[in-house]
Amino acid sequence: MSGDFRAAPWDEGPADLRLVPPALAAWAGAALALGVAGWWTVAGVLLCLAGAVLLLIPAARRGLRATAVAGVLLCAAAGAASAGLHAADLHRGPLPALARDGDRVVAEVEVTSDPRLTSPRVRGSRAAPVSVIVEGKATRVEERDGAAHRTRAPVLLVVPAGEEREAWLRLLPSTRLRVSGRLAVPARAGDPFAAVLRADSAGEPRIIGPPSTLQRTAGGLRAGLRQATADLAPDARALLPGLVVGDTSRIEADLKAAFEATDLTHLLAVSGSNLTIVLLLLIGRPGTAQLAERGGLAPRLGIPLRATAFAGGGLTLAFVVVCRPDPSVLRAAACGLVTLLAVATGRRRSLIPALAAVVLVLVLYDPWLARSYGFLLSVLATGALLTVAPRWSEALQRRRVPGRIAEALAATLAAQAVCAPVVAVFAARVSLVAVPANLLAEPAVAPATVLGFLTLALAAVWPGAAQAVAWLAGLPAGWIAGVARTGAELPGAETSWPDGWWGGLLLALLTGLAVLAVRGLPWRRWIGVACAAVLLLAVVRPPPLVRLVSGWPPPGWVFAMCQVGQGDATVLAAGGDAAVVVDAGPDPVAVDRCLRDLGVRRIPLLVLTHFHADHVVGLPGVLRGRSVGAIQTTGLEEPRGQAAFVRRTARAAGVPVVRAVAGERRRVGPLEWSVLWPRSGEGGRSGGPGSAGESGANDASVTLFVRAAGGVSLLLLGDLEPPAQQGLLRAYPALRPVDVLKVAHHGSAHQDPGLIRAVRPRFALVSAGRDNPYGHPSPMTVRSLRLGGARVLSTDRDGAIAVSGAGSGLVAHTFAVDAG
Repeated sequence: MSGDFRAAPWDEGPADLRLVPPALAAWAGAALALGVAGWWTVAGVLLCLAGAVLLLIPAARRGLRATAVAGVLLCAAAGAASAGLHAADLHRGPLPALARDGDRVVAEVEVTSDPRLTSPRVRGSRAAPVSVIVEGKATRVEERDGAAHRTRAPVLLVVPAGEEREAWLRLLPSTRLRVSGRLAVPARAGDPFAAVLRADSAGEPRIIGPPSTLQRTAGGLRAGLRQATADLAPDARALLPGLVVGDTSRIEADLKAAFEATDLTHLLAVSGSNLTIVLLLLIGRPGTAQLAERGGLAPRLGIPLRATAFAGGGLTLAFVVVCRPDPSVLRAAACGLVTLLAVATGRRRSLIPALAAVVLVLVLYDPWLARSYGFLLSVLATGALLTVAPRWSEALQRRRVPGRIAEALAATLAAQAVCAPVVAVFAARVSLVAVPANLLAEPAVAPATVLGFLTLALAAVWPGAAQAVAWLAGLPAGWIAGVARTGAELPGAETSWPDGWWGGLLLALLTGLAVLAVRGLPWRRWIGVACAAVLLLAVVRPPPLVRLVSGWPPPGWVFAMCQVGQGDATVLAAGGDAAVVVDAGPDPVAVDRCLRDLGVRRIPLLVLTHFHADHVVGLPGVLRGRSVGAIQTTGLEEPRGQAAFVRRTARAAGVPVVRAVAGERRRVGPLEWSVLWPRSGEGGRSGGPGSAGESGANDASVTLFVRAAGGVSLLLLGDLEPPAQQGLLRAYPALRPVDVLKVAHHGSAHQDPGLIRAVRPRFALVSAGRDNPYGHPSPMTVRSLRLGGARVLSTDRDGAIAVSGAGSGLVAHTFAVDAG
């Protein structure tokens, strides 16, 4: 090699973009072909081929430009053809027809991916059960009549996560199983599965064929890493395996939510950065590798140039096997192999063509990547780091920003600028703390990754040393988790944004305009300082400023109903930063945000009226960062799983759980209240009305009569059904009109007219989710309340609601926030 290669890659001249149009054409062809019928794919492929032929025949040739266009058409045809063939595999064989009929089968399935758990979700009053998800190929299917079929159809295996779920989660790819269950059609038309197989039970998996030797070796290494990190602090124990090999089995929902809020989720999945960090140890930084290719450990160990390339290739292959061939891992490995090819030949690298080649090869190999948001984000982030970040870094350095700080800031800004619009498409949110969070986490990524891989290697031969290295790796891993949690806890960590591609395009347009404005406006430094100050205020959201700008919460509020979606969470002001909270809603993030907006830091008592998911699943959000004196619940512990969740969460937080007793009276600051219901022997207790099913749990709701500051009276009915409402009226015939009624059961049609007439509320408040499938609040209930003289407000239409004042000055305020 000759010449001076010390110049930065972006100083080498114009980027070679010739491979970019063919790669994009193949990507677009594959994405379109996966969404249309097979005949349209055939027509599109033939049309592209015909156009390429016309451009290449001598009579129509127009030089290199015509040849380039022909190449683009050929790549589009190749992408569409590959996608068409892969999609056709989903319709071959007996499985699709059996899935449409919902038949029961016994199938032999070869596992092709790591098992994973589904995220907990709330559906109405119940939390959807967590399941184990396993991707695989069905090799043999037996119908109920004994007919057997051989096939190679991709399936998604769904197993209830029972007591044996750890045995399912330990399954390795290439393991062969025998599973009985019911087939179903995939939930979405674009899913890469011929059918979904829902297993009958969560018993031990029936293994009929062990995994391959290679997979057993890789699984052993991953298990060794988990064992070596078992004694670390909870966050480091959960994060380190995910950071090193993509093992996220220990990451709890709250930590995952924190990473999502701060746009640090790329650290939870194996990506190009993991492999890059390892390869940099071997071959050195790109800038030094271009100088006779003698950077990194290789020359110090005396490894020749081509041997370095072979060693890097072996390292890349081991990386893919240990981390599993997921899309992000395949992209990282392909980029690494292209780089190593350049090292082996001793030629200068051109990273943009390398990235384009990676996209082209991967899309042709696995067309489903063309519709993967993760793949799109990986490619966009890598492209931004190769093209935009160097120029922004150079511009920052010209303005006297230190080199390393400029590089880190430019890389983070560039990646965020191109990825945020895509995140907005499917997440309908924008993180306001993504840039500082990534900047603060970045210095810890490399040491955590390197030490994590060293732990992985040592665990197989020297477990004691592996545990010591894991302890060191846990320090930067814990720092990363701390950055995510701290950033997510800021009041304005993220903001809602229109979802769908229109929302993404809008954010991309605004980002582009902001970049142009930064380049063209005078007084850029002072404008930048002003924008940073505004952003800081939006993130920190000082309560006095928020109240001044938004009017929320209103001064002197005594009662607030949070907007938490289809569920209940209400707050009674108890003076200062204290409040009594009644129910926690279905979403920890939503209720936590509501309490932060209200300035609540101390909760003397949290009342959970009953154990339905839309009232208790948000409990971790109420407990987050607040002192809670006690949790009071109803006596009917149904559903049992959700009652156990409450007790488990309270025990972990060190909060006692007590039972509500009808007739008890309590007082906290200006608040005083009495428990009216459930009375002994009623409301869902054994032998009482509504003792079975969902109505039993509803009728066991803790019902409170409250006197707040200024003498404001409130009746909080939980989810009482008409039988319990009638029982309440019989038990308290002298029940008087109230100022505020929390309408039972989200304003459903199931209300007792007699109770409404008796309490004649001035304000009737309904907590319901926007566009909920139940039709809450019922028009009939709303009409009945209005005929009784009440002003009816509901969170689905009006947002969060707060009541302030007293007597004739009683006022209800609304504040629209983003909730489901």
